[in-house]
Amino acid sequence: MSDSARAEVPILRLRGWRLVVRYVLLLTAGTAFVLPLYWMIASSLKPEYAVFARPPVWWPNPPRWENYIEALTFLPFDVYAVNTLTIAVWSVIGHVFSCTLVAYGFARLRAPGKNFLFILLLATLMLPYPVVMIPQYIIFSELDWVNSFLPLIIPTFLGNAFYIFLLRQFFLQIPPDLEDAAAIDGANVFQTLLYVILPLARAAMATVAIFTFQFAWNDFLAPLIFLQSQSRYTLMLGLSFFRSSFEVNWAYLMAASLTVALPVILLFFVAQREFVEGIAIGGVKA
Repeated sequence: MSDSARAEVPILRLRGWRLVVRYVLLLTAGTAFVLPLYWMIASSLKPEYAVFARPPVWWPNPPRWENYIEALTFLPFDVYAVNTLTIAVWSVIGHVFSCTLVAYGFARLRAPGKNFLFILLLATLMLPYPVVMIPQYIIFSELDWVNSFLPLIIPTFLGNAFYIFLLRQFFLQIPPDLEDAAAIDGANVFQTLLYVILPLARAAMATVAIFTFQFAWNDFLAPLIFLQSQSRYTLMLGLSFFRSSFEVNWAYLMAASLTVALPVILLFFVAQREFVEGIAIGGVKA
């Protein structure tokens, strides 16, 4: 064996050990994230007395699949699902529409004080929801919108600071030459946005849609405040019925929670490529 080959052996061994350590760390971290989901699935298939058994029952034998049927028929979850889907879909439409227009204006249009307004917009991210919760309730109460879906849908058509920031960062990556070419062809601002910019911004818009859908689907506080009639409840409010002051049916709660979380999980796996691309490109340029 030559001297150069002998020198390469320790380097290859070091790289091999680094690769092994890397995979062990990734496997450990992955297991830590997957274990709660596995326990949730296992608990949803257990009888109630086995959920907190000692020693732990890692997998029920036999699995009790009836928990899903009984949990989802215990309450009108079909009505809650339709209500939640209605709010989520309209929220996606509202945020994508309003945030796209505002973000494009901040990214491309010229106006005095634009940068100050953008900083002022970002400053609203520091306001927690409880600060604006009471004023919003007073306004919607005066408009007689309480106990309807309007307080949960209409604000999405007024924009969101984080989504506007995300879309603006994406629009800044698009070469201005494309807009100049569209202007030479006689396109106005809205035509340029519709036919030139939006086809290139599908990844960023998909990211906003996923974020909005996930938040609207999992939102508990806002529906709790504005929805009073049980026929208008969302899925998150429906899950709260499994918890009472004296008893919690954990098997039913796990079965219903897993069913409710499944659409969001499937949505992410279907659109994960656009989601990752939108996040990566949206945060490149300030």
